[in-house]
Amino acid sequence: MTAGSGAGGGATTNGGGATANGGGGTRARAVGLDVDTLIDDPATRIVVCCGSGGVGKTTTAAAIGLRAAERGRRVVVLTIDPARRLAQSMGLSELDNTPRVVKGTRGDGELQAMMLDMKRTFDEVVLAHAEPDRARAIMENPFYQSLSAGFAGTQEYMAMEKLGQLRAEDRWDLIVVDTPPSRSALDFLDAPSRLGSFLDGRVIRLLTAPAKVGGRSAMKFLNVGMGLITGTLGKIFGAQLLTDIQTFVSATDSMFGGFRERADRTYQLLKAEGTAFLVVAAPERDALREAAYFVDRLAADDMPLAGLVLNRVHTTGAPQLTAERALAAAEALEENGAPHAGAEAETLAAGLLRLHAERVQIMARERRTRNRFASVYPDVPIVEVAALPGDVHDLDGLRAVGDRLGSPAE
Repeated sequence: MTAGSGAGGGATTNGGGATANGGGGTRARAVGLDVDTLIDDPATRIVVCCGSGGVGKTTTAAAIGLRAAERGRRVVVLTIDPARRLAQSMGLSELDNTPRVVKGTRGDGELQAMMLDMKRTFDEVVLAHAEPDRARAIMENPFYQSLSAGFAGTQEYMAMEKLGQLRAEDRWDLIVVDTPPSRSALDFLDAPSRLGSFLDGRVIRLLTAPAKVGGRSAMKFLNVGMGLITGTLGKIFGAQLLTDIQTFVSATDSMFGGFRERADRTYQLLKAEGTAFLVVAAPERDALREAAYFVDRLAADDMPLAGLVLNRVHTTGAPQLTAERALAAAEALEENGAPHAGAEAETLAAGLLRLHAERVQIMARERRTRNRFASVYPDVPIVEVAALPGDVHDLDGLRAVGDRLGSPAE
């Protein structure tokens, strides 16, 4: 796969990456990312936003969902991030495992939002794929309760389950997924193989072996060996925990194939046409280093990367005034230090000029950082989102972000 290829024409050019460089030097050539073309394409059914923490990923996912809905699509936004920012910005008191309609949207589309409830999703899987008595036994098992509440990797697997469920329902034109922060955002790509390794592991095979062997003599022979093995495992895990694990494995053995099959199916869905990954980053060295990791990982797994969203980019209303000229003008005003009429205004003007110089210097640093990324990944489409003056806490704020993400001609 060539970096930058993906669903919905994510590699079309526009002016998203062509803002003035603010003294940042020679521009690295990069393709512009047209988010509107991506979300307007009816073939685009899933958009996955990934990136490190603190770069505005949750806000970006919500803004994309709102913009797509207000352009006529039926959208659901699924957040796996435990933060409550998404609910607050959409005017919802809370988010849970059930999609909730977001009120106040414009146009003919519809927006719903939800937050992954790991345990509830696991419970739903058990209830859907086990007989009532067996389902109750599984859900009352202490090992299952620990596993479903926070066992390492469970969240990522349940995210795959929930995404698969939403896509199978076919109630929405577009599903926008807001992943957890940091590199764990891509852990759900490993969920199928991790689950397979767990289910095919030696301990699981040993614990399920008695139920799979026929004949009394075979069972007698196996039980002798199992007694020695479980005695050793009991010393490692503790007798009660081992008993809980054995009971859990016995009750869920018939479900294991379904777990693996559904996870593999969702994994293939992520690679299929109609899915697009957006890497979200800030114009900072560490954030773009993480973005490079995401781009490399997605390419290695042959996942459809649509492009990079560069958030909170600094801008200025006077790009023609360089930092050097602003500082020189500020020094000239400050040299006239004797009190006189208008001195207060000159002091204020000098302060504003210094602030402008600092802003232009930040812009230049951001441009150099962006150019370094673009020189390494010239085929990754980029859209720059100018920083807002304040935090996003409502639909109007999300619309402002969406306007910056969308076609600049609008």
